[in-house]
Amino acid sequence: MLGTAYGNSSTFIGRLDPRTLLSWYLFFAIVPWFIHNRTILIGMFVFMVCMTALSRVSSLLIFILCLGLVGQVGWMFLFSMLFGGNLESLLPLLTLTLKLSVISLASIAVFSSMDPEKLSDGLSALGVPDTFSFSLSYGYRILPTLIEEFHQIFLSFRLRGKSPDRPGFLYIRVIIYYVRLTVLCFYPLMLNTAKRSRTTVEALETRGFTYGLNNRQVKKLRLSYLKLRMLDMYFILFSVFYIAWLFWFGMKFPSILY
Repeated sequence: MLGTAYGNSSTFIGRLDPRTLLSWYLFFAIVPWFIHNRTILIGMFVFMVCMTALSRVSSLLIFILCLGLVGQVGWMFLFSMLFGGNLESLLPLLTLTLKLSVISLASIAVFSSMDPEKLSDGLSALGVPDTFSFSLSYGYRILPTLIEEFHQIFLSFRLRGKSPDRPGFLYIRVIIYYVRLTVLCFYPLMLNTAKRSRTTVEALETRGFTYGLNNRQVKKLRLSYLKLRMLDMYFILFSVFYIAWLFWFGMKFPSILY
């Protein structure tokens, strides 16, 4: 689970400075919403596919993304057909899908290539309050751990409990059994999370976290490893030239492919 969430820091994308990645992601997370030219959106989608391939994203994440996009477009198209729509209503849905795909792939490529420490330091270097940066980094790291802990508690309940002798009609008894176990797992999970949070706070305070958070010299020392190298400059220049060419090409051929 930890490797799936952020295990690609050794890739080409992961070697970039976090400030470069966050600024690059900010562009591709906002700009596609204001673009309706399908040629430009297709070009951005191709670019995001290449960046996702370079970041070596887990196939599980790609599968979940594709499943969500197909499901969303499917039910929206179904509702449009029920209310008098036709096949022409599929074209705007495909445009929306392109926008969501560009933003989602950019998110996966960037955040799967940064570990929580780099994410927190990058946000702090860009001027985000340190408290928010640390909170986001902590939540980013603790989420896979909570999922793994929930899985262990769930298995312990199954080991000590008794499953239904018969599945019932449409496996209704089995469904009720698993729902009941999920509810029972909630309290132990919250209790373990509270204990873990208290231990984390005590360990941070022992190491002078509050003092370092409010000291500029400590912050400067902590962020001293962040440097814009030639690799970052080449990446930024390539992205700028590609987007500029894509906008020029999109204005000249606004209806490519469909």
